[in-house]
Amino acid sequence: MQTFVESGFEFKVLADVCAVGHYVPLPETPAIAIVPGPPRTWRAVLPTLRRPGERFQLGLKAEDEWGNPSDKTVADITLEPSLPVRNLPAGVRFDAGTKATTCENLSVAEEGELTIRVMRGDELLAQAGPLLIRVGEHAGYWGDLHGQSGESIGLTTARQYFDFARNKSFLDVTSHQANDFQVNNAFWRYINELTSEFHEDGRFVTFPGYEWSGNTAVGGDRNVFFRREGRQIHRSSHALLTDRSDIDTDAPDARALFGKLQDEDCRVYAHVGGRYADIGYAHDGRLETAMEIHSAWGTFEWLLTDGFPLGHRCGVVCNSDGHKGRPGASYPGAATFGAYGGLTCFLTGELTRDGIFDCLRRRRHYGTTGCRMHLQVRANFTDARVFDLDPLVYDNAKASPASEAMMGDIVATSDERLQLEVEVAAHAPIERVEIRNGTEVLQTLRPYAVKDLGPRIRIIWSGAEYRGRGRQSQWIGRARFTGCNIQRITKINAWNHERLLALRGSDTVEWDAITTGNFGGFDAFLDEGPTARLDVTTNHGNLDVALADIGIEDVALDAGGLERRLRVMRLPVINTRKSLLESLPVELHKQGDNPLWVCVTTEDGFQAWSSPIFVFRD
Repeated sequence: MQTFVESGFEFKVLADVCAVGHYVPLPETPAIAIVPGPPRTWRAVLPTLRRPGERFQLGLKAEDEWGNPSDKTVADITLEPSLPVRNLPAGVRFDAGTKATTCENLSVAEEGELTIRVMRGDELLAQAGPLLIRVGEHAGYWGDLHGQSGESIGLTTARQYFDFARNKSFLDVTSHQANDFQVNNAFWRYINELTSEFHEDGRFVTFPGYEWSGNTAVGGDRNVFFRREGRQIHRSSHALLTDRSDIDTDAPDARALFGKLQDEDCRVYAHVGGRYADIGYAHDGRLETAMEIHSAWGTFEWLLTDGFPLGHRCGVVCNSDGHKGRPGASYPGAATFGAYGGLTCFLTGELTRDGIFDCLRRRRHYGTTGCRMHLQVRANFTDARVFDLDPLVYDNAKASPASEAMMGDIVATSDERLQLEVEVAAHAPIERVEIRNGTEVLQTLRPYAVKDLGPRIRIIWSGAEYRGRGRQSQWIGRARFTGCNIQRITKINAWNHERLLALRGSDTVEWDAITTGNFGGFDAFLDEGPTARLDVTTNHGNLDVALADIGIEDVALDAGGLERRLRVMRLPVINTRKSLLESLPVELHKQGDNPLWVCVTTEDGFQAWSSPIFVFRD
């Protein structure tokens, strides 16, 4: 049985009534409702950045084993904030039938870091935050702008899709992105009606849009977002549409799409789905300002980094690209999808369509693999100029003198080096932070040192077969520890619960997993002896290493495919550091752009990427 909720799951019945191999569907087929299971995990969701006195919400829900919001919860819970919160109730009652609830119009008067503990008696169910309350130009608003519903290739209805985004995954921003060759004119009008109905400045921002779904050979998948309703849809084709009266409005390749959108008030993302975007074939920096580098389809840093040598200056976004009607909380379930859907944090002054569009124009946003962490990256200069527009694209781009730039900015400087400031406040302990210049990792920051390491070995598998459809890599493996015993293991990114990842005896772990550009693995906590060894055998290669030789740096095996690797490292048994604030010097290349960005990895397997600061030398 499928692992996600559906109100009308049909048993398709076809009959070969004439015994000639011609099967005809019956006019009436039985259907059942697939409902949530009992609660397994509580979720408490806060935003990550607000200013003193600015309103926000707390979202609460309990999920079943497969990530469906459960309506089988009966509980009286209490809320314990670390700071005084205006309008926060002392407790919340969950009755049977309730899938989620929100505490609205909350605010904190003074600067600080807010967490909220969700308690049932003495039992800690969940902890929300951290939410940084800070005076500044920006707040952080969370969105998932890419997913579908049952009117196209997915499940549920478009109305349920928007309701889930607002009321069950507690998003600030969303959009519906149906494959264009399935969007008839009536459904396009309906999507515009829904975005207008659900949109509410300051509470929930929606954008009308669609997925331009051309094959890779003609440019590949793009997401189109309009600032206002009532705009013309330009499809890649009418492949599944019977009404072809407006076929002359089609854009059969991505270059034609950018041409037709020149006078539109819109933004475009490139992404990787069934058809990956070819940004070398077509790109327009006036419209396409972001690359989606993570979704339920996997992780695709290469979509961004391919643009660096081409002079593209794009920001990072992550979305779900989910088909189950669950934007903002898109679990893969028992399927060939092996990743949890992503989220984007928009750093802007106001939660309005204008505010989000301005944020996209400036690339002042970052993406995660589905968690909500605070991430800020700033560059400090002696002498610099920050551009309002990309001077490679706009002849009228203006530059203003500045000593500081934030993620997404385009900067000209006479400096040979700069000082980069990185701030992270995460929901879980930090495993590493990579400081990057383009594809080069300049430095890896960790909140622990060699002296802190203990008998905890992490084994990670990652990568994909290739860029296109069917990119899933299957990992069948076994890790055998000799000269020591395994006390316990913890799983990392094991989203497909039906797949094997288990402890066998006291010395062996076995798995059958998939990756689609993302990574999975486990931690083994050991009773370690002086002669202990690790023997890892997989279908993509083997590692045999003495545990004494495993330290803070990765022991890695390149396993072919697309960035496919097997990695082993050692961690502290207990790491409590969930925040990091570092300042470090960065030497600048003389020629071309220096795209300075960071990648954060937390111990529980989530990642976040900042949009690059594009710096070039005068």
